[in-house]
Amino acid sequence: MTLLGVTKTVPVEQIRAAIALGLTDLGENRVQEAEAKAADLPAVAWHLVGHLQSNKAGRAVELFEQIHSVDSIDLARRLSRLATAAGRTPLPVYLEVNVDRDPHKSGMAVSDLERALPELVTLPGLELRGLMTVGRLVSNPEDTRPTFAALRGLSDRMSASQPRLGSGLSMGMSDDFEIAVEEGATVVRIGRAIFGERPSL
Repeated sequence: MTLLGVTKTVPVEQIRAAIALGLTDLGENRVQEAEAKAADLPAVAWHLVGHLQSNKAGRAVELFEQIHSVDSIDLARRLSRLATAAGRTPLPVYLEVNVDRDPHKSGMAVSDLERALPELVTLPGLELRGLMTVGRLVSNPEDTRPTFAALRGLSDRMSASQPRLGSGLSMGMSDDFEIAVEEGATVVRIGRAIFGERPSL
């Protein structure tokens, strides 16, 4: 199990205190924010957990140890090319899936992933660690269980037919990580439960 401390809007001093207590992996939503912090926090692994714009992909390949939000085959192809050109192969990534078919969420539709997976597993610059999703925005954390169970079931089915797809499951955040762990999460992305409420912007 990997715990990512998600540091969106969190000051460097506060992150440094968490690192001193043993936090080793940090997640950022935006390339620019990670870039501003990474120079001051060199002894940690940075993970991109937010949406990645295609024009930021090159910098993301340079900055991040892993990318958890590969949400299209075009982005995967671009990352593979960039990682190969930069000598950063294989670049560990997770494929983001919108298992709930929620129009407000990023991620590939299940049907699109099924069609794309035979090509995705052959991309030379990437290591497909597994699948990623975002839980439902609900008041009762238990109501997120169907989302996480669906991702686990999809992972089991797809990795059986495509062994080069890893079995990792990046799922669960501050409000629902306990449910995600019960449903098989291998990575949880925790921000507020570690660093407190984000400041109002």
